[in-house]
Amino acid sequence: MMTFDPSVITSHMPEILSGFGTTIFTTVVSCFIGMGIGLILALGLTAKSAIFRYPVRLFVEIIRTTPFLIQLFLLYYGGPSVGIYLEPLEAGIIGLAIYGSVYYAEIFRAGFQSVPKGHVEAAQIMGFSVPQIIWRIQIPQMMVLIIPALVNTSIILSKETAVLSIVTVPELTFVLTGIGSETYAYAETLFVLSVAYLVFAEVTSRLGMLAEKRLRKYMER
Repeated sequence: MMTFDPSVITSHMPEILSGFGTTIFTTVVSCFIGMGIGLILALGLTAKSAIFRYPVRLFVEIIRTTPFLIQLFLLYYGGPSVGIYLEPLEAGIIGLAIYGSVYYAEIFRAGFQSVPKGHVEAAQIMGFSVPQIIWRIQIPQMMVLIIPALVNTSIILSKETAVLSIVTVPELTFVLTGIGSETYAYAETLFVLSVAYLVFAEVTSRLGMLAEKRLRKYMER
């Protein structure tokens, strides 16, 4: 008869908290890097010149249509063959950032297209440069619309951190899987893993809603 033994969790709490901290750190850093790359990709996707647009579109499609696990393997295990040597955590953050960047890029692209052309044309008439139009006209207006999509994508990426355990990143899944293998307490470890991701996703969602609410109030001033 299977029993649920909480002492398995309490006795390994330091390792679990450390793994959860690594998961949060990896998610936050990779999401911010991914958003930065995604914004650059979005500018390429919306460029008038095909010289910029087509290569970016090709990159986006390649990343979107290949599994993240394969990309991570190529980066971590295939990197040394071309002179790229990365620690597991570095490979995990870079891999997750690149994987998420193409999804952020599509969100930003849709955001740019949602800004009325008249606002952009008015800024051009006033003598705004392209960077000024992007940072002062387009991004502030579109952020209100795309925050929910950005948050949703970030939550999806947070769950993808579980894949990083394959390359020995000491995140939550790696730690709890190790505890389960050591103690055979799979029910307890999987339960904690599920609850931890649920809590993380819920907190992220709440923070996104708060950011959206504050940004709407700021825009209404």
